[in-house]
Amino acid sequence: MASLNKVMLIGNVTRDPELKYTPKGSAVADLGLAVNRTYTNQSNEKVEETTFVDVELWGRLAEIAGEYAKKGRSIFIEGRLRIDSWEDKTSGQKRSRLKVVGEGLQLLGGGNRAGGAPGGGGGDYESDGPPAPKQQYAAKPPQQSRPAPSRPAPLEADDDDIPF
Repeated sequence: MASLNKVMLIGNVTRDPELKYTPKGSAVADLGLAVNRTYTNQSNEKVEETTFVDVELWGRLAEIAGEYAKKGRSIFIEGRLRIDSWEDKTSGQKRSRLKVVGEGLQLLGGGNRAGGAPGGGGGDYESDGPPAPKQQYAAKPPQQSRPAPSRPAPLEADDDDIPF
């Protein structure tokens, strides 16, 4: 049976990321994300609902989040769900918590724009490899006219050659 574990969220960071390092030197960051939903109920009243999500980032993504994803900043997280289970030391009860493990991060406008691009834009990062290059906002030099590329002659086909 096929399965898919994919999450995409846009929201605001609720607390500055807590950046730590494992004994082997891997960076890990935990942050909170508030995701809002607005709808109209049966009484025709506008209702705003906020869901708070715990997010865990690893490696270079964790370091980027620690530097740029400050409280109040809008971000896009792409990742997967993971459930953490443990036994509470004081009560002995089994506890669990669902969280998102981020595999991609995009810094959006709004909130703390320190380090962001002009106009509130941000970077687009994935956990595999270095971050994507920053977009250039400088004006491009004028294009010189170039001759149009030559195009190959169109293929000719009979109606009998078409399979449908």
